[in-house]
Amino acid sequence: MAWERKLMRTVRVRNENKVGTLARLLTAIAEVGGSTGTIELLSETSQSVIRDITVYADDAAHMDKIIEAMRANPGTRILEIRDEVLELHQKGKIAIRSRYPVDSVMVMRRIYTPGVAEVALKIADNPDLARLYTSISHFVAIVTDGSAVLGLGDIGPLAAMPVMEGKAMLMESLVGLSGMPILLNTKDPDEIVRTVTNIAPTFSAIQLEDISAPRCFEIEERLQALLDIPVMHDDQHGTAVVVTAALMVIARRMTIDLSRVRIGQIGLGAAGNAIGKMLIHLYGNPVLGADLSEEALARFEKIGGRRSTLEEIMRTCDIVIAATGVPGLIQPQMVQPGQIILALSNPNPEIEPSAALAAGARFAADGKAINNVLGFPGIFRGAVDAYARRITREMLIAAARTLADLTPEGEIVPNALDKNVHRAVARAVAETALRQGIARAEYVPYVD
Repeated sequence: MAWERKLMRTVRVRNENKVGTLARLLTAIAEVGGSTGTIELLSETSQSVIRDITVYADDAAHMDKIIEAMRANPGTRILEIRDEVLELHQKGKIAIRSRYPVDSVMVMRRIYTPGVAEVALKIADNPDLARLYTSISHFVAIVTDGSAVLGLGDIGPLAAMPVMEGKAMLMESLVGLSGMPILLNTKDPDEIVRTVTNIAPTFSAIQLEDISAPRCFEIEERLQALLDIPVMHDDQHGTAVVVTAALMVIARRMTIDLSRVRIGQIGLGAAGNAIGKMLIHLYGNPVLGADLSEEALARFEKIGGRRSTLEEIMRTCDIVIAATGVPGLIQPQMVQPGQIILALSNPNPEIEPSAALAAGARFAADGKAINNVLGFPGIFRGAVDAYARRITREMLIAAARTLADLTPEGEIVPNALDKNVHRAVARAVAETALRQGIARAEYVPYVD
């Protein structure tokens, strides 16, 4: 499918206004393995037709082949090739804007001097009023050192910024929180903890993002102990919530008792360790775990998992979850008849779902279908709305169950762009915080 391709370009073409020219062009794209998306008619005369055609390719070399095939089509002339992804990112995707127009001296006096002094003094007397009278109430720090970005690895903090901006956009558009990317030019856990602790007064919550294992475990634990606001490493817990929700849905549809089946987790980094930990807690079975790192295996054993190997998991487990970042790790001949396989690495999974199904899997999905965008916006919104001191395991499980309950028939997770889903997750998280006694405010649901 087109959305599975990695590269997208918009190609403006002028075609001769003759029957068959467009059909031949689309065939030429398909014959070199390309896909087409939108086709927009811009102008038409008796001699020619100008259209914008969106084309998708696997990589840059493949895109070059597609463009060359389009150039060679009789009656077609390429006028322009645009990279709309790069265009959208120019000057960044987010900005801080004033909520009120500053269009008079009176307004200036209210928002700045002398009016603002009264508000500042109130907060000095009662720090809790900062939640009412400042943007701290909806600011969330999105903190990264750029050491484990998507499937790209250690690309550094600057290169991670487009991803952090994307997270901020999703947080704002889906639940109304103001995500603020924080790029850290250090990988030293002590420096990261010290820096985040020092800037924490600006925020109502801290989202740790794309920090590599094993440092991410220590950094999260230390910050949770030091701060009285929610701190969550999304690559761990956001992923675990959405994967658990998907498994709940699959189990219901296929009448599977998750407490009785054998589950294997391949890859015990940030995501894999957290997924295994949540499943062990929920269903009581010692999930099998495989990793090349002895440290990762030892850590997994401490949380109740059982060390294993790729070969044993593929040979003996009913459900296989992979989060390794290694494309093609699972070969079709490893798949056992009736297995459920979730190969979650992005952008390329450990095995393509189609290949797993062809090899005999009962069900297969990848990270494109199971994405943590369904988790972190609602989890943070609920924690912030309840003014919770932390995000607990019970709050995460409430989020997973809510996602499972709201999944439409025929899907394994809800629509990630459905704001009602994110509101429901936020409500479940906030209400759980209230029941646990870690909320410091009456829950008031977020409304657009």
